[in-house]
Amino acid sequence: MPRISLTPPRTLLMRIGAWYSRRTYGKVLDPGQAYGHHSRVLFSYVRLERSVAKWNALDAGLKHLAVMAAAARINCSWCMDFGYWEGHELGVPTEKIERVPRWREAPEVFTELELLVMEYAEAMTETEPTVTDELARELIGRLGEEAFVELTAMVALENWRSRVNSAFGLTSQGFAEACQVPVDR
Repeated sequence: MPRISLTPPRTLLMRIGAWYSRRTYGKVLDPGQAYGHHSRVLFSYVRLERSVAKWNALDAGLKHLAVMAAAARINCSWCMDFGYWEGHELGVPTEKIERVPRWREAPEVFTELELLVMEYAEAMTETEPTVTDELARELIGRLGEEAFVELTAMVALENWRSRVNSAFGLTSQGFAEACQVPVDR
């Protein structure tokens, strides 16, 4: 059960956001409703997400696996649910999407680079982060510095998303079910 009301004041920004959300995702996203209680935070967050959507130095599939690994590590059920849907929309194979929360148990499903990316995402997500010089060097060598910076920023952003959504008490909105991906939580 959410810890914050999902019925914020019906401002112009919230009405526009709800319209956009329904048009893009088929429903109004709960995080947007929660952020709607503080219009400046909502507006800044939306601007950030719109800017991030334009980043393209890192392969979209790798980016998605990193985001999902961070969300799984934090155990944000809303983010995992949305992530299943988003992965499906990106064309990430269902088997990979399903295995992200337990990627270490099924390394054969992923490439060596995908495993490194998920290891990095988890290491960044730990409190305190456990990123090693060796892991960073390996990823910079394989991805290049620009994509490594993007990977790092994406994992940090997912930490924000997952920690905020978890603190708000947000849970699944049924995105995974909409793409018929079985969710094992």
